[in-house]
Amino acid sequence: MASGSNSLMWFRKGLRIHDNPALEYAAKGSNYLYPVFVIDPHYMEPDPTAFSPGSARAGLNRIRFLLESLVDLDYSLQKLGSSLLVLKGEPSEVLIRCLKEWDIRKLCFEYDTDPYYQALDIKVKNYASVAGIEIFSPVSHTLFDPADIIQKNGGRPPLSYQSFLKLAGQPSWASSPLSTMISWLPPVGNVGNCEISKVPTIKELGYEDIQLDELTLFKGGESQALKKLRESIKNKDWVANFEKPKGDPSAFVTTATTTLSPYLKFGCLSSRYFYQCIQDVQKNVKRHTLPPVSLLGQLLWRDFFYTVAFGTPNFDQMKDTLEQ
Repeated sequence: MASGSNSLMWFRKGLRIHDNPALEYAAKGSNYLYPVFVIDPHYMEPDPTAFSPGSARAGLNRIRFLLESLVDLDYSLQKLGSSLLVLKGEPSEVLIRCLKEWDIRKLCFEYDTDPYYQALDIKVKNYASVAGIEIFSPVSHTLFDPADIIQKNGGRPPLSYQSFLKLAGQPSWASSPLSTMISWLPPVGNVGNCEISKVPTIKELGYEDIQLDELTLFKGGESQALKKLRESIKNKDWVANFEKPKGDPSAFVTTATTTLSPYLKFGCLSSRYFYQCIQDVQKNVKRHTLPPVSLLGQLLWRDFFYTVAFGTPNFDQMKDTLEQ
């Protein structure tokens, strides 16, 4: 890519500043950086036929959490001299239009194993390749690259947690400091004819009759994620002695777990950064629990299931999976 050209950072998951290699690379050597999130009607618009309030693919709590995470991300970007550009429509069509309109020379986005996004990515990558646009799509949502694990296992996903651990080994980045701080981002360039909006509210998406007070157990966003992480790891004995089967899943006032799962799901918290924080605690205690029951073991369970899902056709569809 020529120095001083335009870059586009496509946010999907990975809704954070810390440990975001795609964002860091997008900013490097760019005159202008366009941070983009596409409101996908497929996931976010109301569906009156849905089983519970929400869209055809996501419940309202999930949508609300995502919107809060986007507001928090926009605030963080603004502090770095940028802002989040929100567009609406079928994501691959929107992205290709933006790549053309803004003369983008470098496209960056976090790799996603979800079949829906895999299909979108193929469309966007095909256009970008023909147009001579550099593509950077690193694996940073999981501790390991699921494709690497599957390749090591002869092209098939591991069938047990223990076999996954043997294949995975120690993460290659585990002993290296992660990039947890970005101090500045290039400004947003001219957006031309692309229709940009702010992060919508629940009501602006069309959810008019919902009592939001009933839905706010956890607030989304990187700021909340890092706050919860700090609160969790400051109790070193609790981290060292964590055993998943002994937790109480019904404990909400004083929680038995970190309650970081939704933040990991949307990438408000880097699982790699979380892993290193747990490692730091374990290095400074005499003894600690081990996988599969330890806190570190829970992150490894997460990676195991991501790997199995990625390597199993129709894993996201109950009917076709059961018929295999």
